[in-house]
Amino acid sequence: MKYIEKFQYITHDIPNLSHIEQAQLACEAGAKWIQYRCLTKTDEELLQDINVIAEICDDWGTTLIVTDHVHLNGKADIQGFHIENMDADFNVLRKLVGHDITLGGSANTLENLIRLAAEGADYAGFGPYAATETKPNGYPLLGLEDYQQAVRELQRLSIDLPVLAVGGIKIYDVEALMQTGVYGIAVSGAVNFADDFIEAYQDFYTSVKENAVN
Repeated sequence: MKYIEKFQYITHDIPNLSHIEQAQLACEAGAKWIQYRCLTKTDEELLQDINVIAEICDDWGTTLIVTDHVHLNGKADIQGFHIENMDADFNVLRKLVGHDITLGGSANTLENLIRLAAEGADYAGFGPYAATETKPNGYPLLGLEDYQQAVRELQRLSIDLPVLAVGGIKIYDVEALMQTGVYGIAVSGAVNFADDFIEAYQDFYTSVKENAVN
């Protein structure tokens, strides 16, 4: 079983903090898992960022996951990839990156989750829970009941897939979301736009760990 962190932090394109600065702050706050999400740069610019962030993560013992950009596998010290395309073929992706690399996927329905598990994904980001400016999309929002039903159905089918709630989650949402039985939570904006980045990160981390039911 690969290590999957229960609280996952995602970097983002924001005006006041570079991805590198976000990663540095997250690691200082105690981050165990950083997902570098940048869809606006060239491969050369991405690798410049990733190489610096990989060094930061290495210093702090933090797992580095990259959103999409699977073609960069082997070109930097990347532990895994998170694929946002819900139609992506994970059988093909797994052959491409090998079995040592962590592969996560995005899902919006129970069917998405079942397919990800069948195709060998290591975890799934399940959402969006709430409207988010970080990643606008047309997918329907999921309620607490949706998370509860999905977790229950996966258990019924004996499918062992770590499911993380994602999308517009605020600190006051954590307790109720974790009580649904989800494995964990992923956030970006609620930490990035907080008055105190490190305090916000640590509040989330503590709340996720304290309210985990599995």
